[in-house]
Amino acid sequence: MDEKVSTNRFNDDDCPTTGRYSHLQTFVNNLPYLVMIILGATIFLFTFGSSTTRFTTASIYFLYGIVGAFWIMVFMCPYCRFWGTQSCPCGYGILAERFTRKKNPQLFSEKFKKHIPVIVPLWFIPVISGGIFIVINFSFLLLALVIVFVIDSFIILPVFSKKHGCTDCPQKQDCPWMKGKA
Repeated sequence: MDEKVSTNRFNDDDCPTTGRYSHLQTFVNNLPYLVMIILGATIFLFTFGSSTTRFTTASIYFLYGIVGAFWIMVFMCPYCRFWGTQSCPCGYGILAERFTRKKNPQLFSEKFKKHIPVIVPLWFIPVISGGIFIVINFSFLLLALVIVFVIDSFIILPVFSKKHGCTDCPQKQDCPWMKGKA
């Protein structure tokens, strides 16, 4: 499919359900993801033997979480109809404008399916690592961290996204995550 940019530029007023998201709303919409990244990094601080290895793996995971968000901004957001506006529930649309040019919004669903798998390991790596170390060297603290991580990542984040951010998202009609729920 052709990647020509649509000359149709939406603005914040084109979003019938939300208009513009405030900075506070954007922060709240990103909070479950941020908590997931912090909890995942914390799990790594309790899993490996040496303090250097613990810090390194925690830092790598945290950096992966940040890079994953920028990956979405660079490779998916340019295809969203609300790129460059404050009508994006997560605020990525405004940031993406600084890194990329607008691209064809008809390709949003295709790009979503292609690029979301890049960040999916963020949900599983801490659970697998934490689970292994719980079996090897049981710790109530590590068990509690893994349980809280699972609750945030697999329950709170998806439910919050679908019920709050995604429900009001102007792009939900074209989104594979929300398709059929709109």
